[in-house]
Amino acid sequence: MNYNLKQVPERPSKPRDVGFTMAMDKGLSNRQVEDFIDSSGEYVDIVKLGWATSFVTNKLKEKLAIYKEAGIPTYFGGTLFEAFIIRDQFDDYRKVLDKFDMEFAEVSDGSIELPHDIKCEYVRKLSDQVTVLSEVGSKDAEKIIPPYQWISLMQAELDAGAWKVIGEARESGNVGLFRASGEVRSGLVQEILTKIPFEKIIWEAPQKAQQVYFIKLMGANVNLGNIAPNEIIPLETIRLGLRGDTFHHFLNSENL
Repeated sequence: MNYNLKQVPERPSKPRDVGFTMAMDKGLSNRQVEDFIDSSGEYVDIVKLGWATSFVTNKLKEKLAIYKEAGIPTYFGGTLFEAFIIRDQFDDYRKVLDKFDMEFAEVSDGSIELPHDIKCEYVRKLSDQVTVLSEVGSKDAEKIIPPYQWISLMQAELDAGAWKVIGEARESGNVGLFRASGEVRSGLVQEILTKIPFEKIIWEAPQKAQQVYFIKLMGANVNLGNIAPNEIIPLETIRLGLRGDTFHHFLNSENL
């Protein structure tokens, strides 16, 4: 930090297991990646190349190398996994992970119908190859999953070998954990937290109000994902109580 302030939440250093920030790269140029890392890299724990953008990204290997040189791991979005699965190309997907030297992979079923035992088997198989992030929730706004089922799905995927589970919201933040308006399904979130440890969940929260909700509920070191590159530093200030939304949240008034 550039100067000293009292009563600022402590943030663990990287690599960290909590207070995890996942940024979404939806098609940055390699020059933009370099600028992004220069400005915000120390606050980014992992980068997702959104949905199947890696299929059409120019100079993909070079982009991945820039992130790797900065010590920031990357992974391909879960929609790419689903695109391979629906075409019966799972072995080809595994070869792609090897070809690009990927250390992480996302398993999801937000766009396809996949029996849950089969999904868990994919988690198990990929866990022998990479670190698996497993996403729960549908991209279909009409598909409402009850809380007990979210809990059951998350726990089964963790048991199958997922390192963390991701709560689905899309890059827009209006499905899954959220209503179409972007409002948090707070009852769902709090029900999940009665059974699943908060450090095992990455909550997709692309909108500021959503980030504020999770930070006020679980503290500065909640795991958040689908953060736009230009929102990384704003998010860090929210985590530290240095933006109006959380300005008083971490202060002990007796010591002011």
